[in-house]
Amino acid sequence: MSCADGVIAYIGLGSNLGDSTARVQEGMAALSTIPGVRVQRCSSLYRSAPVGITAQPDFINAVCQIETTLDPAGLLQQLLEVERRRGRVRDGAKGGPRTLDLDILLYGERVMNEPSLVLPHPRLHERAFVLQPLCEIDENLLIPGRGAVCALLKSCRDQRIERLSTGARDDRAATTRSSCP
Repeated sequence: MSCADGVIAYIGLGSNLGDSTARVQEGMAALSTIPGVRVQRCSSLYRSAPVGITAQPDFINAVCQIETTLDPAGLLQQLLEVERRRGRVRDGAKGGPRTLDLDILLYGERVMNEPSLVLPHPRLHERAFVLQPLCEIDENLLIPGRGAVCALLKSCRDQRIERLSTGARDDRAATTRSSCP
């Protein structure tokens, strides 16, 4: 099943509070419930050291490739609602601990710089915790204005990241469920 006129987007998922593995898996499953979104593929789970504010627990991260009929702003609002339903409180502090973080990394080849959303994600090309899962999903993926994800990953060798598992609790369910209108 395919979304009519859908756009391929990539969503980064992360958590470092509570049962982070379960939270990221719940986030993966929740993507399938968003109207106008079809999960195509999710990466393995990765444990990564925090970047920026380092005095906090390690993160569990993953990336999902989706097809969506939502525009970027609509998709962002849906992701923020998923975070909120899973206990995320946005207090304005950047880079701190979180129950669940969902970020639009790429939305097709769209480049935009709005106060509420920057695409591609502004630090995507500097972060192993999203580049490694992106490279796992599509080793030929290009980041507009930056280059190939796997080539960019080489510049992040100093960042600690460890592959944990193959992703969603049931990859078949995550890739066959759809909520496209």
